Amino acid sequence: MSLSLLLREAGVQKGATWIIAEGADATGNERSIPMAKAMDDVLVAYGQNGEAMRPENGYPLRLIVPGWTGNVNVKWLRRITLVDRPYLTRMDGVGQPTLTPDGKARQLQFVMEAKSVITFPSGSQQLPGPGFYEIRGLAWSGRGLVGRVEVSTDGGKTWRDAGLQAPVLRFAHTRFRLDWRWDGREAVLQSRCTDETGYLQPTRAELVKVRGLNSLYFNNAIQSWKVAADGSVHNIHA
Repeated sequence: MSLSLLLREAGVQKGATWIIAEGADATGNERSIPMAKAMDDVLVAYGQNGEAMRPENGYPLRLIVPGWTGNVNVKWLRRITLVDRPYLTRMDGVGQPTLTPDGKARQLQFVMEAKSVITFPSGSQQLPGPGFYEIRGLAWSGRGLVGRVEVSTDGGKTWRDAGLQAPVLRFAHTRFRLDWRWDGREAVLQSRCTDETGYLQPTRAELVKVRGLNSLYFNNAIQSWKVAADGSVHNIHA
């Protein structure tokens, strides 16, 4: 059920610009959410896959906030309060502010930016030898549709467009694949996603330049997998 419908039925007082969503769990998970988002695409979920919401998923109710960071999707939802400002609760601050290189902090970060990752070949996997392979992976964006995924097999020197598997839906994982003939020499595999807004997934260096090193929950940097000459695959920073 859409949260906007519930709010309209309950009545919203003039001046309410934020909501505080409160969970019933012992962690005291309370999150501040702008009213603009609450009235857009937020859901109050009471079921999943044809059955009641399971306890571990937030029974009897939980918020679903498409495209936004995980703990804003409050489980075991017991109260929504309409307010005129963000309350900067404990959970609004746990891991959310990011100290940037200029000394300022990014507070109340919500959107999960465009991200992609190659799932084959990937860490700890083993290629049996040179030959033809299909590089496969997943891409997503909290801004909406995945528009494009590119793959590099030479550590970002050159890029090729990967094929996207239909259906491509907003806020959903999108599968991508690319044919690759491995010649048996060392290779570094990377993927990068561009979403429908034109936002391009950054390299690790580009992300650090903007956000510094304290971006654990919002690390959407390009992932690099090194394929060694013996076919073993390892995680590296490139």
